[in-house]
Amino acid sequence: MARDLIGSAGRLVRQSRNWMYLIITCILFVTVVAVILYWRRSPAASQAETGYSQPSVIGQAAPPLAVDTQPYRDTATMAPEPNVTSGPDAANIIAESVVLVTSYPDKVIEARDKLNAALQLPMNQQQQKFVKEQLSKLADKWLFGTSVYRGDTLCETYTVKPGELLSTIAERFKVPHEILMQINNIRRAEAIQAGQSIKVIKGPFHTTVYRSAFTMDLYLQNTFVRSFNVGIGKAGRETPTGLWRVKFNGKLISPPWTDPDTGRTYKVSDPDYPLGSRWISLEGIEGQAKGRTGFAIHGTKEPEQIGTAASRGCIRLHNGDAVLVYNLLVPGYSQVRVAE
Repeated sequence: MARDLIGSAGRLVRQSRNWMYLIITCILFVTVVAVILYWRRSPAASQAETGYSQPSVIGQAAPPLAVDTQPYRDTATMAPEPNVTSGPDAANIIAESVVLVTSYPDKVIEARDKLNAALQLPMNQQQQKFVKEQLSKLADKWLFGTSVYRGDTLCETYTVKPGELLSTIAERFKVPHEILMQINNIRRAEAIQAGQSIKVIKGPFHTTVYRSAFTMDLYLQNTFVRSFNVGIGKAGRETPTGLWRVKFNGKLISPPWTDPDTGRTYKVSDPDYPLGSRWISLEGIEGQAKGRTGFAIHGTKEPEQIGTAASRGCIRLHNGDAVLVYNLLVPGYSQVRVAE
């Protein structure tokens, strides 16, 4: 009798376990189908700060690097055109990526690469926004986190060699040393030691600014990282379109600035200092930007003007975003494309 009861209990446990597996499988299947149907049915959506004088080179400037003569792939062409109806390929890739993100936390890189590839396929604005949001969340793990994931071609673990400085390691990988300090929790750059293992990023970073959307998209090589809201030039002093490059010795922390209209020189200690937390000087190399100088990416004392055309041509960021972008862009390598 006892054996019968034990056998019955075992059968019940096995049946319950089988039902649990079946329910989980059904939930995953329904999730994938629902996402595919949702994206297929979703309707298509309609989609010179010459007055800024170049500040004096007072502050902390990045060390000069050799000019990269091979410009990065035009990220403006990577983003799908607005009002494009999604094809099944984009919907399928998005659905597959959602399953990877939600069910397989160790497959961060596979999900990232699938979503990044989807950005090059026809999709509507709603899908594009969703994909970029997912890529931004993933970047917090694979890029800005301390872990190096298996199969990642953009980050790796590096062993510090005798006599190496963090600045020379950063230069080799075409990234600023500040971002290596951030992701490795290094308080003092000179504190690294031979034999120490650190996470490195294979740069350079680039950005694309969309004037009509007041956004800046950040890429590591050609992989999307995140978007920022920006302010741009007002009517008559529009931010020129075309390709720019971060200028040598042009990365400065709160430099003094002289207003060319009034002749007044502002210092960071002034309560109405206009440049915010960082200044990243640009030089134009293609399109309307070619040969232009005096333009920059910088912070602002007027955050309410982010998302508007109110500057004299420069690209304004919230101060926290300006610090992050400063820590990512490298003179001579990092490029900024301004598109309509």
